[in-house]
Amino acid sequence: MNLDSNIVPHSGCLLISEPFLQDENFVRSVVLLCENNEKGSFGLVLNKLSIFKLNDLLDGCETLDKEVYVGGPVEQNTLHFIYYGEKQLEGSVSLGSHLWWGGSFEELMEKHKIGLVDISDFRFFIGYSGWTTGQLDEELSENTWILCNNVHTKSIFSAEPDELWRVILKNMGGDFQVLANYPIDPRLN
Repeated sequence: MNLDSNIVPHSGCLLISEPFLQDENFVRSVVLLCENNEKGSFGLVLNKLSIFKLNDLLDGCETLDKEVYVGGPVEQNTLHFIYYGEKQLEGSVSLGSHLWWGGSFEELMEKHKIGLVDISDFRFFIGYSGWTTGQLDEELSENTWILCNNVHTKSIFSAEPDELWRVILKNMGGDFQVLANYPIDPRLN
């Protein structure tokens, strides 16, 4: 249901799963596309909480009682993060709209220890979502994903994870508002 066929997926856009997508990794998911190039695509699912807190995963981070999300089904032994606001870390990649991906984790920990970063501006992920060359384009042509270029960065961080899919679609307006109310199982209506 991508109404504008001229929209090209790019770093910083959102991929919203179609309401009928049944892949258990991506049901009602909102994926932040961090990289899309000739080698493939890399993204992070924004609305799937894991069972872990950051201090469960990292030694020496007992004070970081921060939720961790499942970024996707690929390499769930890796840790990734995004944050909003001004650039705070060396190596962070701008995704637009004051949204940043990655950077020096060591610098983040040092700045956190001395109070120079607000950890609530950060979101952490185990694993990621990945697509090989041409795979994402194929999924888009099959209408698996709805592209959203107008990212409301605050929504990403403020909406409850189980409401983010609906919030983003409602913010897109038009026919997408109707999809936002589509039941998970229409047989139950």
